[in-house]
Amino acid sequence: MQSHHDVQRLENGTVSQRDPLLGEDPTGLPDLAADQLFNGSTVASRFLRAELELNARLRTLSFGKPVRYTYNPLEYAWDTHRCYVEKYCQEGQSVLFLGMNPGPFGMAQTGVPFGEVKAVRGWLEITGTVGRPAEEHPKRRIVGLDCTQSEVSGARFWGFFQELCGETHNFFRHCFVHNLCPLIFMSESGKNLTPPELPAAERDALLSCCDSALCQVVTALGVSMVIGVGKLAEQRARRALAEAGITVRVEGIMHPSPRNPLANKGWANIVRDKLDNLGVVSLLTS
Repeated sequence: MQSHHDVQRLENGTVSQRDPLLGEDPTGLPDLAADQLFNGSTVASRFLRAELELNARLRTLSFGKPVRYTYNPLEYAWDTHRCYVEKYCQEGQSVLFLGMNPGPFGMAQTGVPFGEVKAVRGWLEITGTVGRPAEEHPKRRIVGLDCTQSEVSGARFWGFFQELCGETHNFFRHCFVHNLCPLIFMSESGKNLTPPELPAAERDALLSCCDSALCQVVTALGVSMVIGVGKLAEQRARRALAEAGITVRVEGIMHPSPRNPLANKGWANIVRDKLDNLGVVSLLTS
């Protein structure tokens, strides 16, 4: 994650892909002098700018037990993440689907929210190179788009919208997908830890940074509705946006996690009914 000084250097174009601040991974953050990314006024450039600023804030945080490993795919998978944002983040989108944080076989591998590899490579057609975090758990190696293990949540999420919309254009002309927190946490054993499982002070500091970034993102996108995927994402969005005085509609859908017994009994039908009631189905199928 970048410090404030690092972000200034990125703005000034004085950092190359081989700069030590990016680590040894040559697929880290881009050479901004070459493309003037953050001098642009597109929605995608404003979105990416907000994410880089979040990275800089997150770098100042530290996490103790039970956290042993922390991965940030917005660093080592920046190449594929940027491909996703530049390909699909665009003017006119009115709905933001908001997840909580990456899964070990989804965004952690691909840099794409709910990024189950087959969906990312197939339907979304995302390309790029994925590096590796500085320190990895031996049971949670990052292999990027070569990952062969499917993330059930991501397969359900993107599979639902592929079936509903057919073409990616039909989805992304109205919607975008984002995670509140880009970090994934693991214990010594490799167990995935969600933000609520962190010690209170560390959790609050983390989510405060993420809440602020969400407000930046919602403002940059200009969406009129945020749909939290899962109760926690919905609650955080509702609180953060209300406290910032940002007037958008906040709703929620069931999380597609296989750990949720209800999701295993027909998540797609449950979510379709909810999205139909919200007017999103008609938006995507018109």
